Amino acid sequence: MSTVFRPASVEDLPALLALEVQCFTTDRLTRRRFQWMINRAHGRLLVAEHDGQLLGYALVLFHRGTSLARLYSIAIATDARGTGLGKQLLQRIEACALEHDCAYLRLEVRTDNPAAIALYEGNGYRRFALVHDYYEDHADALRLEKRILQHRDSRSIKVPYYRQTTDFTCGPACLLMAMGALHPERLLERREELQIWREATTVFMTSGHGGCSPQGLALAAWRRGFQVSLQLSMAGPLFLDGVRDMHKKDVMRLVHEEFTAQLGETDVETLIAAPLDLPAMLDAGGQPLVLISSYRLTRSKSPHWVMVTDCDADFVYLHDPDVDHSQHRQPMDCQHVPVSHGEFEKMCRFGRGKLRAAVTLFSRNA
Repeated sequence: MSTVFRPASVEDLPALLALEVQCFTTDRLTRRRFQWMINRAHGRLLVAEHDGQLLGYALVLFHRGTSLARLYSIAIATDARGTGLGKQLLQRIEACALEHDCAYLRLEVRTDNPAAIALYEGNGYRRFALVHDYYEDHADALRLEKRILQHRDSRSIKVPYYRQTTDFTCGPACLLMAMGALHPERLLERREELQIWREATTVFMTSGHGGCSPQGLALAAWRRGFQVSLQLSMAGPLFLDGVRDMHKKDVMRLVHEEFTAQLGETDVETLIAAPLDLPAMLDAGGQPLVLISSYRLTRSKSPHWVMVTDCDADFVYLHDPDVDHSQHRQPMDCQHVPVSHGEFEKMCRFGRGKLRAAVTLFSRNA
């Protein structure tokens, strides 16, 4: 009987846990995490079975709303090593990712695991990052990537990644990334993240602390010496649909009016209802922050800022400052995330009014 590859079920839990003990000394998946991966995860846990014996598994997670997949874990029983089973599992996981419209598969591997590194690199994966102190025992990890679908050379401008430190500072986090891309010597610090939020916040939002408006972010960037282009599908005031309290709405209107008045005293280029031409902006050296609806990423209907790092014929690439641990994501899963143009068009329209907004920074020395 040949090896059978199939989705895992809860009946496989004892064998999966035994395989974890056999294959790993640290960073083992627990019963609870295996149950979550089988029943709830946006991903696929594939097992290899021969004569009723579990020989290995591979677990891939999909990044909702994007074209990115992550090989979370792969394990091969001792008796099955050297038989080509690892390569077979990898190929089936790649096929599974393609079925879910993923273009990239990423993974981490210990730097002291030459056999696994050889497996991945022999199957077309390339190294793109070294992560220090990644595993529980403080071992380093190599970050590898393979384009399953093939992307032009990377832009000459490298966009640093900054993770937002609060639930409401996605805009300031993106602004820090844009400024860091244009001025690489600039430090990305939490103190400035919070200061930008104080300058740019709408004060109120659908719930909790207010986020940052396009006008507020544009002003914050201009004050820091950058040339700024502000693109909006409507003049505003913005985000009022999600606020019921009339007092809060009045405050948001006043904040918007003050931002608009201050913008009138700057050389910020404000374009209403103009198309968002990302390739032209990027080619001109611009660093665009784009407002999206987080619904297509996290199923929560709230405005969210992301940083566009690149764009090609197939995808728009994003730095998402929000690291969602509930989806077992790491900061690296939120960098240069590929999103198809069709999905991005749906993503960057917020609310009933289909608001579109972008703040693009340019260096004044350009």
